[in-house]
Amino acid sequence: MSETPSPQTPMPMSAQPSGSTRGISILRCPIIVGAGPSGLAVAASLRRLSVPSIILERSDGIADLWCHRTYDRLNLHLPKPFCQLPHLPFPAHLPTYPSKDHFLDYLHRYADHFSLRPLFGCTVTDARFDEAASLWRVTAIRRNLSDAPMQASSPSQSCDTLSESSRSPSSSSSEPLTEPRELEVVEFASPWLVVATGENAEPVVPEIKGAQAFMGSLLHSSEYKSGVEYRGKRVLVIGCGNSGMEICVDLCEHGAMPFMSVRSGVHVLPREMLGTSTFGVAMRLLKWLPTRVVDRFLLIMAKMIIGDTEKYGLKRPKMGPLGLKNKTGKTPVLDVGALSLIKAGKIKTVRDVRSLTSNGAKFVDGEEMAFDSVVFATGYKSNVPFWLKAISSFHFHDLKIDTDVFSAEGKPKLPFPNGCSGENGIYFVGFTGKGLLGASADAIEAALRISQRWTSLSKNRDLVL
Repeated sequence: MSETPSPQTPMPMSAQPSGSTRGISILRCPIIVGAGPSGLAVAASLRRLSVPSIILERSDGIADLWCHRTYDRLNLHLPKPFCQLPHLPFPAHLPTYPSKDHFLDYLHRYADHFSLRPLFGCTVTDARFDEAASLWRVTAIRRNLSDAPMQASSPSQSCDTLSESSRSPSSSSSEPLTEPRELEVVEFASPWLVVATGENAEPVVPEIKGAQAFMGSLLHSSEYKSGVEYRGKRVLVIGCGNSGMEICVDLCEHGAMPFMSVRSGVHVLPREMLGTSTFGVAMRLLKWLPTRVVDRFLLIMAKMIIGDTEKYGLKRPKMGPLGLKNKTGKTPVLDVGALSLIKAGKIKTVRDVRSLTSNGAKFVDGEEMAFDSVVFATGYKSNVPFWLKAISSFHFHDLKIDTDVFSAEGKPKLPFPNGCSGENGIYFVGFTGKGLLGASADAIEAALRISQRWTSLSKNRDLVL
């Protein structure tokens, strides 16, 4: 089974699309890559500080992952106070755990509230730091979506443009950026680059022997919408995280027969304990107690509430749920009904898959079973390494490091909170492994630091960047 190449894979300048035009815009405002929750949170936080920004988004609308690559029954796994973006809470009438549609409505209302106007259909293919000019040069391909104007998300006007391409030499800084009528390669340059494409930009599909021979349907969870089309079918779900568990519940409710492949240990916790959310309990305890003590408490409570999960094939890792999350980024499962279905035998757990066959799968314990479909609930990865280039002299405090800023796995090499340090004008928002709550904290911090420098530069309008 082959993956579709990332749409953000860099395109050499010699491979510029035929028939396209090329322009360059040098900006005084930050460039934000990504119009998901992280990008919107940064732009809104900047706006409140009277700092304009421009958001570049490859898809046709905000929060593409949430809109097009999530299953229908998805609800936020954490209570809404832990998922809202900065400066605008969820409406009070929404349930504690808002649905996917509730969250999308909230994001659109958020963008409208702060007058955020991302530049859609704008795929970043290359971003690198120009040391001589102290500017980030961001190359993007823009495609025509409509003739509607697309404005930078500014408190009062678009970002100041110091120079424009010869294609539009008379454009003033207060005019809206309009979608091109043809494919266009554009280079933006700015002292600030905010990487807000998130940790979940590209689906991860593992290579499994025999996948090409499997006669049934193979799909990633990003393509799964509902179990209605799987009624009466045997479905193997590979992955036992929150998505894998919830897809199994959905399949079961639609009359399918789900089997969940468990590769390694997993922490399953009740979504609520002591009359409130488990996550809320953990956050309050962490203010006073070390992680290992809180982990011990959570596991004791989990055993009291949901019992011993290991007897159902869900072996717990040796490290506690919060410690494991901090070290590896692996999120504990907050049970939304899967465990009771597993106990009832309606969702069956199986071992790790060794290979696929023409009509099913072979497991590491030697067992072989037939399946009609396979769903990979194997998560996502960042696509930043495809387009963000090395900084040849990345300064961190008193050190000068010659390195890429992102690992091959798509994680900032400087751990939180240093990943938001803003060295050389770059900020990473939404890469802490702490979900929407962590992205919001990053956004506020990045906006504050950018604002300080932007205010300094704005005092001298003739300053050459």
